[in-house]
Amino acid sequence: MVIAVDFDGTIVTHEYPAIGKPIPFAIETLKKLQQEDHHQLILWTVREGDLLKEAVEYCANKGLEFYAVNSNFPNDELIPAASRKLNADIFIDDHNLGGLPDWGIIYRMIHEGKALRPIPTSNIEEKKPKSLFERIFG
Repeated sequence: MVIAVDFDGTIVTHEYPAIGKPIPFAIETLKKLQQEDHHQLILWTVREGDLLKEAVEYCANKGLEFYAVNSNFPNDELIPAASRKLNADIFIDDHNLGGLPDWGIIYRMIHEGKALRPIPTSNIEEKKPKSLFERIFG
């Protein structure tokens, strides 16, 4: 699976442009996902230039090398002002709806292929959208 991972607020605490403190078990979990479970990791961050280099070096010094950085393929040249949309199966980011779960929960979700809380669908009725007349006059 291809997993895109944010840096600030996800791997380290959010202290941009500085590198924050390590978030417990982030690096260890990502290394396990990569080395033992054989997932492809992409660093996906707003950092650019020297700030991006610092983030990549920070992770490398902790033993975490990414398949690619802000791209789907290694060594892609970033075009200034180009979209950084990635093709990934999962995005791990502190700005997820509901925030960033604990890294142990993240690992179990990916490893077991289960959502944090399954959304029940059997009791949901399909409702026909109301017409403009019904919305105005009830």
